[in-house]
This record gives sequence, structure tokens and C-alpha cells, in this order.
Amino acid sequence: MKRICVDMDEVLADALGKLIRLYNAEFSENLTVHDMWGNWMVNVLPPGRQDRLMSYLQEDEFFEDLDIIPNSQRVLERLSRGYEIFVATAAMEFPKSFGPKFRWLERHFPFLSPTHFVFCGDKSILHADFLIDDMPRHFERFAGQGVLFTAAHNAKIAAPVRVNNWLEVEDLFFPA
Repeated sequence: MKRICVDMDEVLADALGKLIRLYNAEFSENLTVHDMWGNWMVNVLPPGRQDRLMSYLQEDEFFEDLDIIPNSQRVLERLSRGYEIFVATAAMEFPKSFGPKFRWLERHFPFLSPTHFVFCGDKSILHADFLIDDMPRHFERFAGQGVLFTAAHNAKIAAPVRVNNWLEVEDLFFPA
């Protein structure tokens, strides 16, 4: 059985959406994902507010209640019937995220075994046929096929294999 590793943030979970909501509420702004298209959020903020953005990510429960990327549950459940699925999230940058991310995955993807949740830093350690991720740097030393999942920050980056949403993931793995 072939193996697919799937990233969590910006692939399964909408961390950027929560960052935008928190930022807009605190600073009475109206930023949207479109405002950041092709850029990191930190790069479009005034310099005096960049540290605040990073502090949101360090909050104990930031990752606990993220919205789900549309169609990810249904498509991942379908994929799990024909592929071995692992969720591999680079959680080392945010040590407080382990518990919240684990609980989020259990709550929203109960058909996946918790033994298939991988908390790591360098994803080159993953042994899989495919890696669906929003960060192209994770493909550099990954031995399998990287599949770039479109997110605001990677919108202008060329990739050999790119999907824009979970319906395109479904089409990629289950062509008509």
C-alpha cells in the first residue's frame, strides 16, 4: 500500500485564517488572504506589529480551534481506504502546539490512527511515496513526490505538482 504524508497547517487546518481574525480584531484592520497573496503575512504587516503576529502562534491554545480546510475530511477519509495516511506537522517551532494539534487531529480526523500523527521538524525523515505540504522547502530532501498545496505564501512559487484545494487532491489520486 502506498503511503501519503499530509501536512496540517494550511493543508488541513486554516491557521492563516485565525491569524487574520486575531490581527484584525486587535488592530481594527480588514486584512484578507488576498492581501497576502504571494507573501508571508509577517511581510505585509507594519514593522511594529510583526512580533505580535508571532506571539499569537506561541499562545497555549492557538492550534486548538482552527477551521478545517474545505473537503479535507471527506477526501482524506477516501484516501485512507486505498493509501496509508500519516499527518506530518512541523511542530518543533511551536512547542506549545503539540497537545492542541493532537486534540484537533483526533477531533476532526477520527478515522486516522493517532499512531499516524508525526510531530517533526525536518520532514526529510518521512518515508512515504507522497508529501502534501504548503512549504516547498520540505520537498528538498524528501525522497518521494512532493505535492504543493496552494497557500497565500506559496502562490507565486512554481512547483512540478501543485494542487489548489482538496478536490484537486482527490482528482490527483483518483483520476476520472
